[in-house]
Amino acid sequence: MKHASVIALLAFAAGLCAAPAKAPKKGKLVPAEAVKAAEARQQEFYERVEIPTPAGEVCEVGSIALLPGKKVAIGTRRGDVWVVEGAYDADLSKVKWTKYASNLHEPLGMYWKDGSLFAMQRPEFTRLTDRDGDGRADRFETICSKWGVSGDYHEYAFGSDPDKDGNVWAVFCLTGSFHAHAPWRGWCARITPDGKFIPTASGIRSPGGIGANAEGDFFYTDNQGVWNGSSSLKWLRPGSFQGNPTGNKSHALADFPAPPELQSGSRILTERLKDPTFVPPAAFLPHGKVGNSPSGVACDMARGKFGPWQGQMLVGEQTASQVQRVALERVNGLYQGAVFHFLGGFEAGLVPVRMDQEDGTLFVGGTNRGWGSRGSKPFTFERVRFKGKTPFEMRAIAAKSDGFEIEFTHPVDAAEAADVASYSLDAFTYIYQSSYGSPEVDQSEPVVKSASVSADGLRVRLVIDGLVRGHVHHIVADVKSKTGEALWHPEAWYTLNEIPAAK
Repeated sequence: MKHASVIALLAFAAGLCAAPAKAPKKGKLVPAEAVKAAEARQQEFYERVEIPTPAGEVCEVGSIALLPGKKVAIGTRRGDVWVVEGAYDADLSKVKWTKYASNLHEPLGMYWKDGSLFAMQRPEFTRLTDRDGDGRADRFETICSKWGVSGDYHEYAFGSDPDKDGNVWAVFCLTGSFHAHAPWRGWCARITPDGKFIPTASGIRSPGGIGANAEGDFFYTDNQGVWNGSSSLKWLRPGSFQGNPTGNKSHALADFPAPPELQSGSRILTERLKDPTFVPPAAFLPHGKVGNSPSGVACDMARGKFGPWQGQMLVGEQTASQVQRVALERVNGLYQGAVFHFLGGFEAGLVPVRMDQEDGTLFVGGTNRGWGSRGSKPFTFERVRFKGKTPFEMRAIAAKSDGFEIEFTHPVDAAEAADVASYSLDAFTYIYQSSYGSPEVDQSEPVVKSASVSADGLRVRLVIDGLVRGHVHHIVADVKSKTGEALWHPEAWYTLNEIPAAK
């Protein structure tokens, strides 16, 4: 778990066609100033409040579930499940907590369905039911326990909500995040409603959360480490290899594609072109710049009730106590896209991220046990709501054959956006290796040759000399909106797995 983010002060742009002019601006805020400035502005757009947890209890929140009647359940790392009433109310001093269950084994993923609470525990997937209506579970049913545990502290199991077929997706952390001392460590599996265990993807190291996008495809966050140059958001395409070979020994337990032959010291692009089962990260979360320990995953499907981010992924961050925003697209059959800084100032290191899609309320929870975080409290349970004022931001970035197109949330100042000096780019990748992490390598500085703005001022088309397939492209902009507002967050990191063909 590492420390957060270097944010550049340059802001983004939109404009009419322009010839190359002065050199790009390079001035940047130091990290502490940048974080302070962004978080100071956050209250203009979002309300973040802490929800009081049960008095005297250690509530290191590892999972969150939404129940009927505006009730919310939290699962703690110490094995308790609590249900709160009043978590949506204006006056949070009157929240009422009821203990629903205890003695679970670190539930990291819960949801409510058909009158029961379902929990992904470290050794099993469980249905919890309150049969007599007293508010406490009195029936515990094991649905599946086909994976192994050795007793190592790091053998976490993260579970999703059901997919369209009713299957729950689970990702299993390696033993100590370096070994596979039990079956299916380093794998993703689907669990059917009747408990069948379906191995789905291999090559996982240290997940922090799992969730689906708007199309129903599943993603998980993986942390920097061996074979992971930096943390990232990864697409769990069925049959895929995610990059870490440590758990490959479990291939012998099922009919599954053989793992690829790997060369430590190579690059992901080089290795994945050798074997089509190797799916690269959809979005790198550059270490020390975006965050250090990504966690929970949620998709904004609230139809504008949480802001203009419909269909985008919200990713928790434990070390930096933040939520980042990821806008993905598919190019040549692979997901790729940009990560943006988003919400900060949370009271502890975030683990679960859960959105109520009906009213746009975002619930987050977390803990500092085992790791430090920017948030100073040992645990937290918080709520975030959109206040109705849309910030001036880069909403999304789309790759083009010769550059990028940036979409903004408000029309830009066309003259400022037309100046290519308003943009700064650099590109880099990571060493794909068996040792821990990687520095940024193979750096280059793509050059913006021209910029053009759409008629409505919401899109800027950048023609760029020097795009690099397989690289992260760091884009910084220095423009204002048509009304003179500065960008709330002026930089983005786009993972360019594929360069689209020219049309």
